[in-house]
Amino acid sequence: MKFTSKLLLISASTLLTFGAVSPAITAGAASVKTASRSYQNTKIKASYRYAKKMLAENKTGLSGKTAYIFNKKAYPTTGAAGGYADFLLSLKGWGYKFTTNQKKRVASSLVLNSKSTPADLANAIEGLKSIGMNPTNFRRSGTKKAVNLVSVLYRKSMNKQTVNVQSQVLLALTMSSSFKRPANAKFSTTSLSNAIVKNQQSNNGWAYNNQVASVDSDTTAMAVTALARGKANTSATTSAITKGQSYLKDAVYPSGAYGYTFNGKNIPNGNSTAEAIIALSTKQNTLKYVNGTSKTGQTASPLAAMFTYVNKTGSVKGAVSQVIGVGQINLATAAYRQALNHKSVYTIK
Repeated sequence: MKFTSKLLLISASTLLTFGAVSPAITAGAASVKTASRSYQNTKIKASYRYAKKMLAENKTGLSGKTAYIFNKKAYPTTGAAGGYADFLLSLKGWGYKFTTNQKKRVASSLVLNSKSTPADLANAIEGLKSIGMNPTNFRRSGTKKAVNLVSVLYRKSMNKQTVNVQSQVLLALTMSSSFKRPANAKFSTTSLSNAIVKNQQSNNGWAYNNQVASVDSDTTAMAVTALARGKANTSATTSAITKGQSYLKDAVYPSGAYGYTFNGKNIPNGNSTAEAIIALSTKQNTLKYVNGTSKTGQTASPLAAMFTYVNKTGSVKGAVSQVIGVGQINLATAAYRQALNHKSVYTIK
């Protein structure tokens, strides 16, 4: 993997001389490539600028074949492109101020009704909270009565949902202390945390289908992040988080990237790496691995590896959707920077 000259190469001898940068290399590696602060800023600015333009134009990308991000006709069941919630949260995480027209576009586009799934509702709650609207008092387009989306979600059954959806719901419901559980709720954040813990596999990871053979870093990262945010404060949850962190530390590729396996081949990519960075940024004990190493033979940090997928324009190489690609990478960098200040990108007052 080719790295730009702006990446900081730190050798073991340098670490001994400059103790302040010791978190940049671990596992006894001879050297590791990490992302310097100036290089981080260059990539972050490019990706953030790209996301702002996407939102301003309501387009899923700025080149090639694109579609609307928010549009009922294009997305009749949700009103928005996949990944929109993280896309909005990532902008919020970097301090973006949404305009009145942008808020109206999001609110008027979202499709929410009795057929909305827990995932649909979780996305809406995250997205609306990110742009400064109140999900507990939301007036849907074409209706006069406001709806408490948080209460609606709590009344949905989570028994047959995948770990991914369970994690997504847990993250949405723990974004704000103002999100209260109604008396007739079908679950609690604690019971949801317990369900996620129960589905952890023997190799310490999680899988979308609860099969050990299908465990992947993306699903595991989401579960770890959600459990950390859920704050169930049980020994089982604490143990599950620790085991999940161990899985992620071992799942990193030598290049520093994360990915998935398809037909026996490892497929590293920017989005999987971003998911792992978000999880590693959720707890202070793993924050050092974001721009350092956790495994012997690792030659670069996940942060440095992730940035190799960010083009000069700010778009993401190999992303199926720039809404997902740019959104997750911006969310990862916001999560990391906020964690350095002991804050969480998922907490919004």
